[in-house]
Amino acid sequence: MSGERCGLVAVVGAPNAGKSTLVNAFVGQKVAIVSPKAQTTRVRLMGIALEGTAQIMLVDTPGIFEARRRLDRAMVAAAWEGTTDADLIALVVDAKTGATARVRALAETLKARPEAKVVILNKVDLVRKEKLLELAVAFQEMLDPRAIFMVSATSGDGIADLKKALADAMPAGPWHFPEDQVSDATDRMIAAEVTREQLYLQLHAELPYASAIETEKYEERRDGSVAIHQQILVARDSQKAIILGKGGARLKEIGSRARAELSALLDRKVHLFLHVKVKPDWEEDRSLYREIGLDWVD
Repeated sequence: MSGERCGLVAVVGAPNAGKSTLVNAFVGQKVAIVSPKAQTTRVRLMGIALEGTAQIMLVDTPGIFEARRRLDRAMVAAAWEGTTDADLIALVVDAKTGATARVRALAETLKARPEAKVVILNKVDLVRKEKLLELAVAFQEMLDPRAIFMVSATSGDGIADLKKALADAMPAGPWHFPEDQVSDATDRMIAAEVTREQLYLQLHAELPYASAIETEKYEERRDGSVAIHQQILVARDSQKAIILGKGGARLKEIGSRARAELSALLDRKVHLFLHVKVKPDWEEDRSLYREIGLDWVD
């Protein structure tokens, strides 16, 4: 294709700014899990969007926050690693919560970086126009970005214009991925993420954020289906009881919804086997960090 463009956009922001929803809207289908729970995204995940002759590689990073535990430090490290070699850094801001101290600190850090930057004010459908204009002025002064965009990733407002602007900002060069590829995630990783999303969506505040999915077996069957065996790791017996539910009903529902979504995403029949394991020190397991795509951080 003549006139091809291809570049990397690092999507950064505080937890719950709507980064994953934005990446999914860009790609046109789900590549990153989404839930109302903060810090849903744990690993650096790439969504691949096309616009005209441009291929835009969007790195959806974990939210950048004050890291206290080892898992938190690994997630924040993954977020900053996701900005390496970016042609453009997109700071996504929840317009409803605005320029919080955390967002201001992040903007200050980004200001010192050499990459071109844009600010995306997200969730604009929930905010008065006067506040949006005030926010735009504040971020122009804070970061001096190339441009400021106002969008709603949920409704799609402003996405088309933003996508075209990012495509125009990509450098000339050949595409890095085939036209029909929408993510760099493996099917094994997608399966773990879909199950984790169902935990968050169905249990809300009942289950602490400290849980993980470990894929024990991912087996392609001769009939074209796939069998996936996963462990849900939690720190305490009380958390295991929450996930199981009365007579195992909650775990069955989590598995049923995850299986249906995986079948649609992978376009094949999925046999999903879930069990819950109490492992108090799972956050100190180096092999698990490799499994979920994070680097071990001391």
